[in-house]
Amino acid sequence: MNILIVEDEELAVKKIKKTLAAVDETAVVQGETDSIESTVQWLEKNTAPDLILMDIELADGQSFEIFKLTEVKSPVIFTTSYDEFALKAFKVNSIDYLLKPVQKEELEAALIKYKTLNENKSSSSNTLSMDDLVKQLQQKLQPKEYRKRFLVKHGQRLVSIDVNDIAYFFADGRLNFFITQDNKKYVVDYTMDELEDMIDPSYFFRISRSFYVSVNSIEKIDDYFGNRLILGLKPVNSKEALVSREKVTEFKTWMGK
Repeated sequence: MNILIVEDEELAVKKIKKTLAAVDETAVVQGETDSIESTVQWLEKNTAPDLILMDIELADGQSFEIFKLTEVKSPVIFTTSYDEFALKAFKVNSIDYLLKPVQKEELEAALIKYKTLNENKSSSSNTLSMDDLVKQLQQKLQPKEYRKRFLVKHGQRLVSIDVNDIAYFFADGRLNFFITQDNKKYVVDYTMDELEDMIDPSYFFRISRSFYVSVNSIEKIDDYFGNRLILGLKPVNSKEALVSREKVTEFKTWMGK
C-alpha cells in the first residue's frame, strides 16, 4: 500500500512513519510534501498513491485548497489538532479524521476502515464521497455565526433583545419563552430544536427538552433524585430547572470549561 504524507511538521512526519511501520507492514511511504504547492506538484507528477495522510493546517493554508487546484484521485485520511467533538459527525464513508498526535490504535483502525471500504467501493465512488465530505468538514471548521439578537413582540411593538441579555429559554405548554437578566418575559417564535442551531453552546446549555440556561443565570447547583441536578436560576423561575439524567455529565463538563 503506497502512501503520501502531507504534513509540515517534521516531528509529526517521523511519528506517522514510525506508527505506520508498526501497524501495517505493507505500508510504503511513496512521498512526503509539506505545503499546498508542493502537494499539488507531487500529485501532478506522480502516480496516485493508494492513500493520502493529510494534515488540515499547512504552512501556506488549509489543505482543502489542494482539491481546488488539482484532481485528488486517492482516498484521504485527515490529521488535525481540532477538538474531537467537531469531528465525530464526519467519521463516515471513505475518509477518517485523526487527532494529532496520531495514536497507533487510531491509525490502525483508520487503515482497516480504508481497506474495507476499498474492497467494497470503486475508486470513483470514493472520490465522490470524499469531495462531499471535504466540503462538509470545511464548513464545520469555519467559525459559526450565532444569533446576536432576537426580534420579539412587546405589546403592540417589536423590540430587539441582545442575546447577552437573555438569562434562559424555556417551554411552557405550546409556547416558548425567554427571560432577560432584568426579569422580563418574551415569547420567542422558534422551537427548542431550532434554537439549538441559533445560540452559542459555549454560553447556553440545553439541560432538558424544554430548558436552555445561560452560564450567567446559574446561581447554584444541587443534587436531585433520579441522578439529576436542580439549578437555582436568576431571575427565579416558577418552573423547576432540572438537568436531565442523560445531560448531567455533559453539563458538568460544560460548567467546568
